[in-house]
Amino acid sequence: VTLSEGASLTVNCSYETKQYPALFWYVQYPGEGPQLLLRASKANEKGSSRGFEATYDKETTSFHLQKASVQSSESAVYYCALNDTVAETTGAAEHKL
Repeated sequence: VTLSEGASLTVNCSYETKQYPALFWYVQYPGEGPQLLLRASKANEKGSSRGFEATYDKETTSFHLQKASVQSSESAVYYCALNDTVAETTGAAEHKL
């Protein structure tokens, strides 16, 4: 996506899962590793950071990243990610001979 400074930004993110995932946006600036930008872990939760925001929309299975006014210093690669793993429960296994 190429934008002029001061323009608004929307980066679409849709997902498919049968779970209720935690959703994340990461940003990777040139020459650096990915950094967590924002996250949301439940439906209708809005994540926000550094003027960016994204709302967890369970109905449309989306987590679109938005910013009202972008700056050239925000040129980077943006990644949408999810974690749909279920927390494990621990239990004792029994083995009889």
